[in-house]
Amino acid sequence: MRDNPVARSYAEALFALGQKTDRHKEFAAALLALGTLLAAEPGIRHFLHSPQLDASAKKAALRNAFAGRTHPLFVNFLMIVLDKRRERILPEIGNEYRALLDEQLGLLNVQVTLAHEPDERAEEEITAELSRILGRTVIAHIQIEPLILGGIIVRYGDRLMDGSLRRKLIRLRASMLGPNVLA
Repeated sequence: MRDNPVARSYAEALFALGQKTDRHKEFAAALLALGTLLAAEPGIRHFLHSPQLDASAKKAALRNAFAGRTHPLFVNFLMIVLDKRRERILPEIGNEYRALLDEQLGLLNVQVTLAHEPDERAEEEITAELSRILGRTVIAHIQIEPLILGGIIVRYGDRLMDGSLRRKLIRLRASMLGPNVLA
């Protein structure tokens, strides 16, 4: 499920442009650089997000930052985003664009939750097994959550596969105590 359909629409428009010009990776890199810059530099973020500042000043700053570093079509896209006063969702547009590109490349970003930090071999095995099960090349983003006790929780898109020990213990408890007991 998408959090921001407006960001998705902008990403789809840029993606269509990337398909026509075969510049997907360049556009993705530029969006990543912009998102990283906005996350790391509060002053720049404030400058772009400030409603008191004139759009022409923001446009000039972005043109100067990206001119000669990326394709002019990408710079034009940024100008449209500013014209529509959507500069606040630029990081989300970047995330949506990356998801579109990954989908086209057959990649699937998966959030994997484990109770303990895996070693390199275990991480590779998890990724390989998830790729086999899901039928796509998986990019696993592993996070550690000791509360699950053991096992694995996998999230991708709007799907959840909970194979945690905690969940199994809750089910066992419910089956032992009967159907009228809440877990």
